[in-house]
Amino acid sequence: MTPQPFVRPYRPEDRPALYDICIRTGEEGGDARHLYADHALLPSVFAGPYAELEPGLAFVVDDGSGLPVGYVLGTADTALFVERFRTEWLPALAGRYPDPPGPLRTPADQMAALLHRPERMLLPELAAYPAHLHIDLLPGHQRAGFGRALMTRFIGALAEQGVPAVHLGMVTANTPARAFYDRIGFHEIPVPDPGPLTYLGLGTGARLSGRPPTLAG
Repeated sequence: MTPQPFVRPYRPEDRPALYDICIRTGEEGGDARHLYADHALLPSVFAGPYAELEPGLAFVVDDGSGLPVGYVLGTADTALFVERFRTEWLPALAGRYPDPPGPLRTPADQMAALLHRPERMLLPELAAYPAHLHIDLLPGHQRAGFGRALMTRFIGALAEQGVPAVHLGMVTANTPARAFYDRIGFHEIPVPDPGPLTYLGLGTGARLSGRPPTLAG
């Protein structure tokens, strides 16, 4: 029988796959490996700290053989996560990825600057949405219901913890991602001067729109 993909909790041995998924979906949903000499830099900002600091809110799409091909990661408390990022995550990486001086000329410079500024996640307009998330799927497993399945699992876990709402920041130019979030019920959160990002939010009591997801595992 052909193995069937399913959603399951993250395991520590999944970390290399998470990093690979993150870099291969890091350029407006497409492959970003050509932009970074060190392929671990981008995941060190957007994947690794969540898997390390909040593994209970990390879920993956398993391809049926044990290999993750997608994930959702996040935190229930953005303010607390920012504190832990600075005190527990950043010290081990600051030497490998120093804060770049002067103008940010390359994607790697920009990403290293983000790494050293976790407080950028704290915006007053997002206070009513204390949780936040990142979700990525490899192209071959998109448009098959797994994004919705990951979201359902993650939002259900937040609801169990009594977290009222979640937000995310997406690159505005990534129109397929925006269409996905709109379909499942996210709404835009107005933020002054958001730069290249659009912020979206959802209450954890909401029922996700669209077809029922696959939730095996």
